[in-house]
Amino acid sequence: MKKQIDIAGLEGARAIVLHPEHDRLPVMLRQLRAIGLEVESAWPTLPASAITADFTLYDTDAGHDEQFPWPAGHAPMPMIALVGSEAPGRIEWASRTGADALLVKPLVASGVFASLLMARQSFERRKALLAEVEALRERLSARQTIVRAVSLLAKKTGSEATAYDDLRQLAMAWQMTMEDAAVQIVQHNETTGAYRDCS
Repeated sequence: MKKQIDIAGLEGARAIVLHPEHDRLPVMLRQLRAIGLEVESAWPTLPASAITADFTLYDTDAGHDEQFPWPAGHAPMPMIALVGSEAPGRIEWASRTGADALLVKPLVASGVFASLLMARQSFERRKALLAEVEALRERLSARQTIVRAVSLLAKKTGSEATAYDDLRQLAMAWQMTMEDAAVQIVQHNETTGAYRDCS
């Protein structure tokens, strides 16, 4: 027997297929196994093991939100929608659930490999974008906190430039970042009521 080639790191990956029993379903399951995936099929609910799967393939014709234990669009793995009906409502639902790729029914062997690769790339790109957005939000929040701290300190110094320098000096003295020093100043203001008139 020939040794199976590890194709693009899919060898040994786990896939959950959430689809009702159908005479074409075994064709797709065989193809997934031939690619090298460990496959589990389920319907109508996902097994608890799905949370650690590497891929979830799900039926869009009879699928619904309650089948997934995570919020719509926040799956912890790449999602591949198995699309039979092209009704706009079903396509919209597939999109809302966070489909990273589509496989159009009837279920066949062709297209499975490409869908797995597309789903994984799309998922990784989406994860990277979400992480970048979160980092930008944190930076924006930190800057807003610095502005508040400088504003509070400026009530004592009368100058925002001096207050900014004071914040920098405090951060060095406290051996922390300016952002963390600003948080300390703002929190101190909120708990003691100091500089209340310059919120």
